[in-house]
Amino acid sequence: MQSVNKIFAFMEQLTGIEYEKDATGRTRYVRVDINKYGENEALLDFLDGIEAIARKGEPTYPFSEVIARENKRRGLNANV
Repeated sequence: MQSVNKIFAFMEQLTGIEYEKDATGRTRYVRVDINKYGENEALLDFLDGIEAIARKGEPTYPFSEVIARENKRRGLNANV
C-alpha cells in the first residue's frame, strides 16, 4: 500500500490528472486529460487492458472467419 501512496503523491504533481473520492472519502477515480495524455502509450495500453477485461466472456471468432465473412459481404472473392 505504501508504494501506491507514493505513486499517488507523484501523480498529484502532474497537471491534467485529477483524483476523485467516493462517499467514504477514499480516492477511487482518476480523471485524465485526453488532450494532454491521449497519445501516451502506457495510458493506451492500460485502457486496452480495461477493455479486454470488460469483453471477457464475449464470443470470439477466428480472424480467417471474420475476413471470409467481410469479403463475402463486400462481394470480394479474395481470402487471406
